[in-house]
Amino acid sequence: MPKHHASAQPARLRTENLSQAFGITNTAPRFSWTPPHGTVRQTAYQLSSSNGWDTGRVDSSLHSFVPYGGPDLGSRDRFDWRVRSWNAAADGTEVLSGWSEPVAVELGLLNASDWSARWIGPDESEIPAPGRRPGYALHRDFTLDAAPDFARAYATAHGIYELFLNGHRVGDQQLTPGSTSYHTTLQVQTFDIAHLLRPGSNTARAVLTDGWFRGSFGFTRDADLYGTQTAFLAQLEIESGGGRTVIGTDGSWLVSATEILSADLMEGQRVDLRTATVQGEAARPAVLREGSFSTLTGPVAPPTRVVEELVPVSITRLGGGNQIVDLGQNINGWVRLSRLGAPGTAVTLVHGETLDADGEVSQDHLRPIDFKRPGQFLDAGQVDTVVASGTPGEVFEPRHTAHGFRYVSVRGLAEALQPGDIVGCMVHTDLEHLGTFSCSDSRLNKLHDIVDWSFRGNACEVPTDCPQREKAGWTGDWQLFAPTAAYLYDVAGFSRKWLNDVRADQWDNGVIANISPSPGPGVTGAEFMAFTNGSAGWGDAIVMVPWELYLATGDTGILEENWDAMNRWLGFIRGTAEKNRHPARAARRPTPAEHERYLWDTGFHFGEWMEPGGPAPDLFASRSMDNGIVATAYYRHSSDLMARIAAVLGRDDEARELRDLSEKVRDAWQQEYLQPHGRVSDRKGDGGTQANCVRALAFELVPDAARPGVADQLAGLVRAAGTHLGTGFLATPYLLPVLADNGHPGLAYELLMQDSEPSWLVMVDRGATTMWEDWNGIGADGSATGSLNHYSKGAVVSFLHRYTAGLRQAPGSAGWERIIIEPRPGARLTSASTSHRGPQGVIEVEWIIDDGVLTLTATVPSGTTAEVRLPGQPGAVVGPGTHTFAAAMPAFDSASGIDAHPDLARSAR
Repeated sequence: MPKHHASAQPARLRTENLSQAFGITNTAPRFSWTPPHGTVRQTAYQLSSSNGWDTGRVDSSLHSFVPYGGPDLGSRDRFDWRVRSWNAAADGTEVLSGWSEPVAVELGLLNASDWSARWIGPDESEIPAPGRRPGYALHRDFTLDAAPDFARAYATAHGIYELFLNGHRVGDQQLTPGSTSYHTTLQVQTFDIAHLLRPGSNTARAVLTDGWFRGSFGFTRDADLYGTQTAFLAQLEIESGGGRTVIGTDGSWLVSATEILSADLMEGQRVDLRTATVQGEAARPAVLREGSFSTLTGPVAPPTRVVEELVPVSITRLGGGNQIVDLGQNINGWVRLSRLGAPGTAVTLVHGETLDADGEVSQDHLRPIDFKRPGQFLDAGQVDTVVASGTPGEVFEPRHTAHGFRYVSVRGLAEALQPGDIVGCMVHTDLEHLGTFSCSDSRLNKLHDIVDWSFRGNACEVPTDCPQREKAGWTGDWQLFAPTAAYLYDVAGFSRKWLNDVRADQWDNGVIANISPSPGPGVTGAEFMAFTNGSAGWGDAIVMVPWELYLATGDTGILEENWDAMNRWLGFIRGTAEKNRHPARAARRPTPAEHERYLWDTGFHFGEWMEPGGPAPDLFASRSMDNGIVATAYYRHSSDLMARIAAVLGRDDEARELRDLSEKVRDAWQQEYLQPHGRVSDRKGDGGTQANCVRALAFELVPDAARPGVADQLAGLVRAAGTHLGTGFLATPYLLPVLADNGHPGLAYELLMQDSEPSWLVMVDRGATTMWEDWNGIGADGSATGSLNHYSKGAVVSFLHRYTAGLRQAPGSAGWERIIIEPRPGARLTSASTSHRGPQGVIEVEWIIDDGVLTLTATVPSGTTAEVRLPGQPGAVVGPGTHTFAAAMPAFDSASGIDAHPDLARSAR
């Protein structure tokens, strides 16, 4: 477990959720910090800024999201802020900390009138097919009388851009301006460029490609989603010796061909490095484009960067001459190739997640269905090509695409690659790592590791489902994984940015789009991309994700921002439930019962989706299927969460109304799906399903008296499946927790440790380095199916944090102010540890079992109260500091092979 050293002053300063608030457009930012390590609690603070604002001493324990109260902020304003705090020490005295290190804040351009630059782009007489469109250079020369004292560049694009000054790349951000709902929101990047400028002649040059704006995208490979023409906008503001120069994009800029023959996020990038020296195409004037200034905004989330570089673990030449590079890890990003061969050599790089029987990269499992040609499949894409010019030191790094891959087939290169010739570049939003886990079982440690890598591979700009086949921000995936992600990483700003898009993409009738960012239902090449929107479990992300962010951070602002969108979504559900009845129900019961107005049983729903052993997904059949048992459960859950949210926001009348609605939906679900004998069933079969039992318990759909019976029903279904899980997409994250909380902790561990299909450890045993979409992603015969980088099933590692290691937040707490430490060992584990850096500081929990005694060590940060629960011991409430406890462990049940821990079966509700 990592050790965190003491600090004599507040640390981890943030402006909103940013460690670097550069170019923001929020004129009312909020400030957060972590109290000094080793103190009991903060009693007061003083926040001071360089623009004259000073709070003086403020008697308050508040240290998260403290609102700015200084002079009104305008475009380009800059200031530093710092904080010190008064803190209660262990001996009861009050201690004044030192001042924190200052943190800079700089605003970008807030108003359309701040821009003298114009949108420009290339004049394309003919636009090639998607995936074959070239990159363009837009450039201008200018002269400076002196080296600048201060200079900024503000830039964005319809497409992906890179900006260069005097041949040097500006900044380290990648794939700018990023993935966004272009119709409503477009991020502007702000760069410090003073060090790149010089007296005399200077050249500004931008390279522009299709990106998310008009490139092919997603499962259907639709293109031109936001427009048919790329565009670039930039404004350089330079100050020197009291004078000010502004260089903005306009009709004086020129357009030239680049070495990029084509660049597409799905298809890949083709480059001919001979272009500049061989073709020598003359520059032509740029054309003015139409473009919005009102949609421009500064950063909300950390930028996307190359966050890690991987050296190959092996390079193998096949009999046909292709060289197979194995990075040893499935990632999102690209490779940097520095051995390109003789002039004119054409090298092709084919990226994939697995190898076929001959050792060649296979992409067959990544090819999406071609909905325009039934029975056919589209190409998987992910192919880059480069033609060498022979210039010494030339390097190929395709920064205008991104791939999901572990393996690269390098084709056409006669020279033998060495490990130093090719590097894997891991690309994702630069998120701060917050959580750790380890235990005495190496396979569980590996499982945790692959989940971590899988999330990182899907955290590029927005939370995606997979980094190869779709790259899409599916709402259902993120609502399932957000609690786990928020423990492992600081995803607050990342999620807030995405939620901005979710709200922007919400339909007029309240429907939440399945995918955000999204151009809308009218821009799609497949009918299902429109009619599947509005599904339970997917649209509910607008309620569930903000709630999880609030729990993780204590930020009520994220709830307030999304409150109206939540209400519109709930209004859609309520209206659908009240006005429609499923035809099958109407046939059985021509006169509707009173409770039916609270059943959500019509419209399209994905349902549980991909239950092991269940029918293959059929989107078109689901349009008329009765999925009321699933949808009504989410109706209850979202209305219940909204009642809690309303209470947090002080909307007491709305909270009462929502609680009443939620109870009525709950009663309707019970009347329809909880049978008289206490079993859960949708009447399609008396046996019920694991998934519906899980939801009944996790969403508190059944009365307390019925919980043991439903838990036994669930356990019976698990046993009937050969002690295998039978849950699909929606219920799997809740499966182990509801078993552990309802009298079956041993069975939860049996499922966790199951190593035959379907199970998590099958992935570990078959060499996975990221989570699979399908439980049999790599079959016993080595064949691949589906995506091999889908993080949703990885939500299981929250069980390791909360149950195995034993750290969870107490009910009613937000921002980790109150925690419960309650290890629930199983599967013969002899040790486990976890840590989480929350708003109060770092929490650490570590336990070890030796000679029948469990010894637990817990470190509790400032301002935090912990309840420690151990078997056979009364609960102990402790405050900040490091504490050690010991308890005798129950005996191991050798007959069943499961740890008998009846004292650990208490409910966490």
